[in-house]
Amino acid sequence: MDADEVRRQSTTPLGAPAYPAGRYRFTGREYLNVLYRTDAEAMRRVVPEPLTVGDPLVKFEVMRMPDVTGLGSFTESGQVLQVEYEGESADYLHAMYVDSLASIASGREISAFPKKSGTPRLYVDSDTLVGTLDYGTLRVATATMGYKHAPLTEEDAVAEIGRPTFGLKMLPGYDRRPRILELVRSQITDVTVRGAWTGPARLQLFEHALAPLADLPVREIVSVSHILADLTLGRASLVHDYLQD
Repeated sequence: MDADEVRRQSTTPLGAPAYPAGRYRFTGREYLNVLYRTDAEAMRRVVPEPLTVGDPLVKFEVMRMPDVTGLGSFTESGQVLQVEYEGESADYLHAMYVDSLASIASGREISAFPKKSGTPRLYVDSDTLVGTLDYGTLRVATATMGYKHAPLTEEDAVAEIGRPTFGLKMLPGYDRRPRILELVRSQITDVTVRGAWTGPARLQLFEHALAPLADLPVREIVSVSHILADLTLGRASLVHDYLQD
């Protein structure tokens, strides 16, 4: 393979890439989002400058994605922190756990999604919507919500899942020092809401050394949503280069 052909490839291994290039369209993406208030100091310890913390709100989310162009079917879970940047309210992706190598590799390589391997599930248990996250064989989070107890407006659903999103892109060089260290911004687009609901909710987080969701403890449940939607992931854009300071 000549050098020009190498440059045309999206990722390795050559001839069998870990994921395809291109924009990713999600059809029938299903969310369970539990927004809770945590300890402000604990949250400030993990939010990078120049992002700032006001009201210390964290969203624990479980997302079932049965139809993603190029990536197939997978489930994802994690914590998203509400932050501010230059007066704009936004989300910061703190940690994401996924059961798909293609999603992990593409998220880390072409964007700034902090993805690790995990086993999330989203399912209905009788009259309860349940979201769980296991790391290895151990349970690290369980969320429950009354199934479709009350409608959520389409406007509220779009506002919730369409917030500006920030992520930290870190790529070391061969000397183990950072080669890329950037704060990037992205946003979901082309949203079609199929259904949205709210209801009573509870969230349990369990201590784990390598999946430390409980480091941001639950102090108060603020809101919950169950959303079914089609959407497209927007491309990430550079906001701040830490290596240029």
